[in-house]
Amino acid sequence: MLNPERLAQLTALMAERGWNLLVLYGHTWRKDFFRCLVNVNFSGPHAAAIVTRQGDVHVAVSDPWDAEALSDSVGGNVAADGNFSRCLRRFAPGNGAVAIAGIEMMEARFVRVFSDPVSATFDVEEIRRSKTPRELAILRQAADLADRGYQHFADVIEPGMTEYELVAEVEAFLKTNGAEDNFMLIASGGTEVTGMKPPTERRFQLGDSVTTELTPQVDGYWAQICRTLVLGEPNSKQREAFGIFSEAQQAALDFLKPGVNIADVARVQNDVFRRHGYGDYTGPKYTRVRGHGLGLHCDENPYVLEDVNYTVKQNMTLIAHPNTYLPLSGYMVFGDSLLVTAHGCASLHRTERKLFQK
Repeated sequence: MLNPERLAQLTALMAERGWNLLVLYGHTWRKDFFRCLVNVNFSGPHAAAIVTRQGDVHVAVSDPWDAEALSDSVGGNVAADGNFSRCLRRFAPGNGAVAIAGIEMMEARFVRVFSDPVSATFDVEEIRRSKTPRELAILRQAADLADRGYQHFADVIEPGMTEYELVAEVEAFLKTNGAEDNFMLIASGGTEVTGMKPPTERRFQLGDSVTTELTPQVDGYWAQICRTLVLGEPNSKQREAFGIFSEAQQAALDFLKPGVNIADVARVQNDVFRRHGYGDYTGPKYTRVRGHGLGLHCDENPYVLEDVNYTVKQNMTLIAHPNTYLPLSGYMVFGDSLLVTAHGCASLHRTERKLFQK
């Protein structure tokens, strides 16, 4: 549960920055900073792993059940209190520099427990971006489950089924096969569809384009796959649109390697749409990002956007997905979880890279 390699990295960072205490904060939705050191899926609303400069680890939680689950993993240095400010105060130093990873999502009353804390968010995120062999092994398990989940998606979908019925089927499959959680979006229809969302009661019809972003979590780590399926025979415009998406995603795969700027990973995808006359559909009106990091959070920095400058590093994991709206076919998606290798990148998936049909 306690990651000794990460602890060594964090204490080295503390020495470099002159921090006396490092707080790794997590809440119900964003547990990733906490879990990068103490990989326990806590159930309460708040948790913090607190690291001293000497490498001692303490844990503050708001739920007594979490304290029981965590006591063995951190040597019993665990405090639980429904008043989380009071719980944190037990470990707050009288003086010395304090840094908090996740301070931006922390309630002000919790931040005020510490005297003039600084943000450690970027520094800790930077450490987390290059995955260890153990982390990569877990991410491969998550990617394998995503593959099997999408195959189940394609097997069970039928005309007349509602979106929420299909998502329930997939969620049940993933949880039965070891998923800790799953983040999933879906959309169905034609040119009127401009984006994905949580499932609705809309019933699938022949001719529909059905898109999904499927993201199971295994032992804290998320892998994501994006695919588009047509119910019935795809029409010429759906095939033409998918050809553009496939070309754009392949451009990202061909370009991605250590040392490149993440902005250019977005640019090479957008350039494909521009060459085909659809440059107007590469902006924020029609698309959010051209990809993002993956790991202990399902939507990590850096975002793959043309105005985000970040140098790609070996052993980063991310998804490149040219998901957007086109007037040819409506909203389409296509993307894989990728590992940045020494000289390029590799997909973590085995699902066919095609326009699916049922």
